Amino acid sequence: MSRLVSFITRFIPRHYLQHVASFFMKILGLFYRGKKFQDPIDGVKYRKLLPYGRLTVRKNALAPNSMSLERHRLIWLYLKRKTDFFTSQKKVLHIAPEYCFLKPFRRLRNIEYVTADLISPWADVKLDVQSMPFAENSFDLVLCNHVLEHVDDDKKAMAEILRVLRPGGFAILQVPMDLSMEQTLENPEYNTPELREKYYQQRDHLRLYGRDYAQRLASVGFDVLEDDFVLQLPSHEVEYYALPKEEILYIARKK
Repeated sequence: MSRLVSFITRFIPRHYLQHVASFFMKILGLFYRGKKFQDPIDGVKYRKLLPYGRLTVRKNALAPNSMSLERHRLIWLYLKRKTDFFTSQKKVLHIAPEYCFLKPFRRLRNIEYVTADLISPWADVKLDVQSMPFAENSFDLVLCNHVLEHVDDDKKAMAEILRVLRPGGFAILQVPMDLSMEQTLENPEYNTPELREKYYQQRDHLRLYGRDYAQRLASVGFDVLEDDFVLQLPSHEVEYYALPKEEILYIARKK
């Protein structure tokens, strides 16, 4: 199973996988039901979760019914426990929308929910995040996860996200990281799928972020909070919800 998961996730883009797999995953999920894990997004409980990963396959990573991964479940809990996302009126832009969030967010009556992407089949608006067709100060919240490592000019994309946010609004901007590196790795000579996979962990990545990621966000004007929310949770919740144990949430606020 692990080898099959690794092959599929390495060579087939995630949004295509999700588009095709959602029906079959719901059926498969019926055979994984139990009480050891719970997906907080849809409340479904499992005896175990599916493995997921490209070069390194992680156990108990993917919840079949919603197709959420560890970081998605962490973001959901963060929004629920540390923000007023579910209760106050907001206009939300979701760039490269993850399947697990689409239906739950669209059901919320308090938010105006706009999805956007260059190629995603679920995008309301087709766009390049480096040049978005939205007016300045349009959104209260922007969600943009595992996107910036794919774009040619990540700082231009960061500046665009800052531009469309309203003053006081914030973005959640997660990226793949190697915390052993002080500086982001970005070398134009790594220009083949094989080299990018070797150095950036994925065949279509253009960089691998290091511990300077918050500084890169701040350089375009964001006020950045590195939130260790997962470390503040009881260990039994981290295990029960199958959360990433060391993930830092990057909360980028417009001053």
